[in-house]
Amino acid sequence: MKKILVFVLLSILLICVFVSYFGIRYLRLNDVSNWKNIVAISAGAYHTVGLKSDGTVVAVGWFLFKHGQCKVKDWKNIVAISAGGYHTVGLKKDGTVIAVGADNDIQCNVSDWKDIVAISAGESHTVGLKKDGTVVAVGYNKHGECNVNDWKDIVAVSAGYDHTIGLKKDGTVVAVGVKTNGRSNVENWKDIKTISDGYHSAGLKKDGTIVTTTINKFEQHNIDNWTDITAISVGGGHTVGLKKDGTVVAVGYNEYGQCNVSDWKDIVSIATGYDHTVGLKKDGTVVSVGKKVSDGLNTIFAIYINERKEDWKNMVAVSAGVYHTVGLKKDGTVISVGDTRDGKYNSYRWKNIIAVSAGSYHTVGLKKDGTVSAVGNNVYEQCNVSNWKDIIAVSANIFNTVGLKKDGTVIAVGYNEFKQCNVENWKDIAAISAGTFHTIGLKENGTVVTIGNNKFGQCNVESWENIIAISAGGYHTVGLKKDGTIVAVGDNKYGQCDVENWENIVAISAGYKNTIGLKADGRVIAIGDNEFGQCNVESWENIIAISAGGYHTVGLNKDRTVVAVGYNEKG
Repeated sequence: MKKILVFVLLSILLICVFVSYFGIRYLRLNDVSNWKNIVAISAGAYHTVGLKSDGTVVAVGWFLFKHGQCKVKDWKNIVAISAGGYHTVGLKKDGTVIAVGADNDIQCNVSDWKDIVAISAGESHTVGLKKDGTVVAVGYNKHGECNVNDWKDIVAVSAGYDHTIGLKKDGTVVAVGVKTNGRSNVENWKDIKTISDGYHSAGLKKDGTIVTTTINKFEQHNIDNWTDITAISVGGGHTVGLKKDGTVVAVGYNEYGQCNVSDWKDIVSIATGYDHTVGLKKDGTVVSVGKKVSDGLNTIFAIYINERKEDWKNMVAVSAGVYHTVGLKKDGTVISVGDTRDGKYNSYRWKNIIAVSAGSYHTVGLKKDGTVSAVGNNVYEQCNVSNWKDIIAVSANIFNTVGLKKDGTVIAVGYNEFKQCNVENWKDIAAISAGTFHTIGLKENGTVVTIGNNKFGQCNVESWENIIAISAGGYHTVGLKKDGTIVAVGDNKYGQCDVENWENIVAISAGYKNTIGLKADGRVIAIGDNEFGQCNVESWENIIAISAGGYHTVGLNKDRTVVAVGYNEKG
């Protein structure tokens, strides 16, 4: 233990010396003040890339530990660049493509591409436009964002967070990928000349006006008064427009000043990352605003924690998110493994925690004094729990957080399009569970209340009685009766609701598309989607707690160690 502590302290010292000596130039997302002779720019999640007039490439950003998305110094004969989530793509003048950085979803497997005329890098996928107007794509395809094989007559492509859009030569637009919140609703767009895709999509019309998709959480769609726009770029929660006079306008999420572009002049090109904005001036220099450092040492430690793979012993509770797992130790501290993005691991300093819940992209911890801590993605304010008091239980899901107060009332924050956070009138609640887009509450009398999306009937629980535990999954709801049997409603495409024959169950957990049950004898059963082996729990024994995540399942042994099965690409 002393050796580990010494190593950590020495690491901190070395990092601080490095940061002090180099002026954190290598940690900056947008330290581009010394760039010259730039002809094109692109901003990724946490890095910025510039194409020089001689065909070489420069890059800055967060790359010390993980992915190498800034290792472009040897690139030559490049004619176009695109920065993705954690990778960088370059188009060579011979029509071939090169890529560096994260390749966990094979988003960098572009070495065999030919006859490419344009490229675009998304969060975890890469898209290429061929000179014949067809399109190729590689990478993460869970939502169909790479299903572009049938596209024709395309003149431009743009890859976003989890969807892809293509501009056709007739000025219409096609889209594939996630359709939630209308992000792919581009079928009515006409007279489009330029497109940009991020967390939302935008199209620049020939008349200089703009059309956009998805919800307007951060007012990123307040562009009705924009005129004379010649180029657009969308980021994590903001929209930027280049005017024909070389000035720039921006609206939307501005916590890091990424929209503070009102004084920019002589701009010829723009690019947006998650939380920063970059502009190319006509003299070949570059300006930038927004987030400059990936939260300093917090990010360093988040990555360090993941690489170290702490000793998972003396655990008292576990919680499985979509791509990460959180464990609560008996000393009240918290450890995590999996996807480090969004800072969902910055819980390593937490103390006095009595319960944890892992959402899709954030982590929530309940302290023994009844207050709550949260870290991770906060785009829908799902981590705004610092003023919560008297909480006795928490539940986190995709973009929202729910808390149960000791007086039996409930509080919720986060994404609320389906009213899943409208729980202020609930009373006499004994347990809570947050689903993808619905929230359920177990009342003290054994009945259940629900609110939110009911597309698949996941809220149809009004007839339930004698319930002692509940769990909300992706689009289904599961209840444990006091006789040890199970009831379930909602989406049953993968058989996740076929639990009518289960007996002697003492705990339940609903995953995204599957259901897990803990039996009184310590064995575990599972049903539903098993694409990644998340239901392969038949050999588990002596289990005392379970948690089903997006695509993996975690079990706590009575010896306080942890077992897990399922998707493991993120660790």
